Amino acid sequence: MTLIVVATIDALSDHIDAVRAALETVVPPSRAEKECLRYELHVDNKIPTRFIMLEEWADKAALTAHEGTPHFKALGAAVAGKVSKVDVAELSKLK
Repeated sequence: MTLIVVATIDALSDHIDAVRAALETVVPPSRAEKECLRYELHVDNKIPTRFIMLEEWADKAALTAHEGTPHFKALGAAVAGKVSKVDVAELSKLK
């Protein structure tokens, strides 16, 4: 069964553009990962500082491998000190 991830990233108001740019940069190499089934970046229409990444991975091992990639690590470094909160939910589909 695949693993769904919903990552919510709240940028500090004076770093919206930098956080957005960092998030946009990680999308193409993440989509290119063999076990990545979905990797989509969204912005909240009511909260412009909030970005939502919707992801689907083949399994937990695929997500763990993703978290070890150079592009994922670079994302963490790029947004350090520029976000107020990051929440990552890992979901399993029931029906």
